[in-house]
Amino acid sequence: MDRRFLLVAGCALILLATPGVGTADETVRIMAGNLSTGNDQSYDPGEGLRIFQGLKPDIALIQEFNYRNNTAQDITDFVRTGFGEGFSCYRESESSDYLPNGIVSRYPILAAGEWNDASMPNRDFAWARIDIPGPVDLWAVSLHLSSKAAGTRQSEAAQIVKNIRSAIPEKDYLVVGGDLNTGSRHEQTISIFAAVAGETAPPKDSNGRTNTNRNGSKPLDWVLVDPDLARCQIPVVIRPCLAWDDAPGYLSYPTGLVFNSAIFPHLDWVSPVQQGDSRARGMQHMAVIKDFLIPAPLATPPAAASNR
Repeated sequence: MDRRFLLVAGCALILLATPGVGTADETVRIMAGNLSTGNDQSYDPGEGLRIFQGLKPDIALIQEFNYRNNTAQDITDFVRTGFGEGFSCYRESESSDYLPNGIVSRYPILAAGEWNDASMPNRDFAWARIDIPGPVDLWAVSLHLSSKAAGTRQSEAAQIVKNIRSAIPEKDYLVVGGDLNTGSRHEQTISIFAAVAGETAPPKDSNGRTNTNRNGSKPLDWVLVDPDLARCQIPVVIRPCLAWDDAPGYLSYPTGLVFNSAIFPHLDWVSPVQQGDSRARGMQHMAVIKDFLIPAPLATPPAAASNR
């Protein structure tokens, strides 16, 4: 039996589980979510939790990861409520990081930690090595860059790229994402990240828009992947919920989805999301999701194309 680690608030709680090893290719949904609400930049009010529940990511890169009093039990309750039983979690542990980043995964987290952010005293850069199906592991890096100046974000990006190159094997998959606070899709910050992870086309919301902040003026939130994982990307498909599996129709977003509950045409397909969740008090960001079809364990993984 494999050991699956649930890492919360610096504590390691071992959950005994046997991850399923399938013989078919598997779809993995990755989501970036700075979805805290209210006055305390937390998930206590519940709108962000409902969005996680409705979109059902397999791996979530979470920012402003505060829930109740942030005890180990509180974070465990957050994961169980927002994602379900058996999910693994890593959350930044230092008490000074009062806007911590974190990673939640349906698959076992083999190792996790944080890299120091010299520019921001209230958070660092969270990373996790994840045992997704197949012979290639996925490394996820959850970020919340500075909102103050593009130059600061560029310095942060350069440091992250340096850490990635020194710590992450080129043969493994990589996703870098979260709240990058970028003012445009052409900001130099994204060009710096392109050395290890990027995107060819931006995700869109249900009206075809690509920006992710509340008023739709800036692309703050990203899911960037290395070339190997980019070759596995498939359209995000939202279907009727389980109770309506026999209902016709589906929604497809070829380059990924920027989720805005206020305009999403079938909220009953992403229950329990409510129409006002993406417009809740304190909600400044939209969720971003991308789907990837990972080759089966017995299949030959995509040829290495990394330029890290």
